[in-house]
Amino acid sequence: MTDLGGFHDHVARVNLTDGDVGYESIPDEDAEKYIGARGLGVKYVFDQGPDVDPMGEENLLAFMNGPLTGTQVVMSGRIAVCTKSPLTGTVTDSHHGGWSGARLKWAGFDGLLFEGRSEDPVYAYVEDGELELRDASHLWGKGVHETREIIEEEVDGAYGKNLSHMAIGPGGENGVRYACIMNEDDRASGRGGTGCVMGSKNLKAVVVKSTTKMPKPADQETFMEGHQQAMSVIQESDVTAPNEGGLSMYGTNVLMNITEEMDGLPTRNAKYTSTRSAREDGWNDSIDAEEVSGENVRENILVDEPTCHSCPVACKKEVEVQTMHKGEEMNVRMESYEYESAFALGPNSGHTERDDIALMIDRCNDVGVDTIEVGNMMAMAMEMTEEGKLDDIDGLEWGDSETMIELIEKIGHREGELADLLAEGASRVAEMRDAEENSLAVKGQTIPAYDPRCMKGMGIAYATSNRGACHLRGYTPAAEILGIPEKVDPYEWEGKGELTALFQDLHAISDSFDICKFNAFAEGIEEYVLQYNGMTGLDVSEDELMAAGERVYNLERYYNNLAGFDGADDSLPARFLEDGIPGQGASEGEYCELEEMKEEYYDHRGWVDGVVSEEKLEELEIDVGPGTGVSTGDSPAPADD
Repeated sequence: MTDLGGFHDHVARVNLTDGDVGYESIPDEDAEKYIGARGLGVKYVFDQGPDVDPMGEENLLAFMNGPLTGTQVVMSGRIAVCTKSPLTGTVTDSHHGGWSGARLKWAGFDGLLFEGRSEDPVYAYVEDGELELRDASHLWGKGVHETREIIEEEVDGAYGKNLSHMAIGPGGENGVRYACIMNEDDRASGRGGTGCVMGSKNLKAVVVKSTTKMPKPADQETFMEGHQQAMSVIQESDVTAPNEGGLSMYGTNVLMNITEEMDGLPTRNAKYTSTRSAREDGWNDSIDAEEVSGENVRENILVDEPTCHSCPVACKKEVEVQTMHKGEEMNVRMESYEYESAFALGPNSGHTERDDIALMIDRCNDVGVDTIEVGNMMAMAMEMTEEGKLDDIDGLEWGDSETMIELIEKIGHREGELADLLAEGASRVAEMRDAEENSLAVKGQTIPAYDPRCMKGMGIAYATSNRGACHLRGYTPAAEILGIPEKVDPYEWEGKGELTALFQDLHAISDSFDICKFNAFAEGIEEYVLQYNGMTGLDVSEDELMAAGERVYNLERYYNNLAGFDGADDSLPARFLEDGIPGQGASEGEYCELEEMKEEYYDHRGWVDGVVSEEKLEELEIDVGPGTGVSTGDSPAPADD
């Protein structure tokens, strides 16, 4: 058990097969070594074994908060969902904001662990330190939004006051490999297929009822020093300053015009590095990233700026649009018009119809599927259609937004040959259709909205991410675009291996606290240490906390090694590499020097060809599992000819 501040030392373990609900403490050593949320969640998943079938009864689905979740700490409204991914086969953790993480803490829990599979659909109801399973047969088949309304009435609660929920839609129920989990505010645990795992267990929703009961710091003086320091740097940052900074004014979509100008915005399934380059090449005269930018959204369709627990930044941008679909005018009000969603469903799919994209995002949210993966799968299908690889079924034409809107619902229900195919994810489609060159996936998960021919740090970050292509494992654009902690040349590959590892370890810490990554645009390790020590009562140094982040990242990599992954899987789509498709415009002639960066990265990590060495496991005191049997004295395997 642990008596650290910020913890209730209370975790529910639910066997859905027989309906048993038990409660357990957190081993004190694990709480200190793996912090909480992502770190502890991955440790629970590791202990379940890396050989489990992601959609089998034995796979663990962990909802975890951290020692800073739901506290006075700025941006502390996050929750981590950890499991083995049905999309990638790796360990994965996917986080969302809003109030569900904080409310789970206020309800008396550090985490909920689900295993097994219920015979009939159920939802978990959580209140006052107890969990019960309730029938969800009447909710099965319904979208996230209707489910939300029914639950609010059924449990006599009120969202925004004392109620939160985390639910799946048809995507999770029907085994879409990139199905996600949505909360009451349409915040998504979006990546890795966590909703698919939830659906495989016949678990429709997790419902949490609690009023505000913020944990008190163990060391109030140290905590307040850190809290005040954090508030100060957030208010002074050009990125996070409330009502002034770019993130506060335009949300994540502040990046659309920036990456377009840099020629770092993948367009037309990443054949182009910007919409401007696509226009100049004569491919599409009307495509223009500005039409879907944060500035355009704010000026024309913004109606509200909701926020998450304890967050003054308010990056979420709620919009309202009137758009025609199938001859009918539709009014849609939805949250939130994000950069990644707009990229994948817009420029990368060959169009920039702003209002249609809002409708697509809203449908993805209701169906419960990852907007990035949906958009990229459609772009892949468009390119395959163009090349004649889908001639035996109805394919998809570039920029056909009306068909895209319809296809989202069909993917969620696996309705029709194309939708059923795309529901499998990029790597499986590539294998089934001999379409590897059309895929933008790394370890089965497709890239977000940063072109690695422009931002070289993103290249090594995508390749070495433990959950497939991801910008949130190590957000190098902070340095390459925003100059945080200092500006680096985005086109220079040297030094990016070490920079990426630094960001990966730092983000492992914030994900384990669990606080929003956006705080890292202002805060650093100094503020982290003060707030963590103040809340828990520990006295860790900056180096010790960074080592904990490194330990979490290495535990994930170790899990993946035991599941069969190594350096050969730390790859990128061929079009980003030498002899692929060079960048255009501001990125003219650029490609990603992946092999050079991998060598630098592995050397810094102390890994051998992507495998955690025995020496590194010992150094980080990771004393679980059988070990990798690989030593730093071993020679890496020769590259394939």
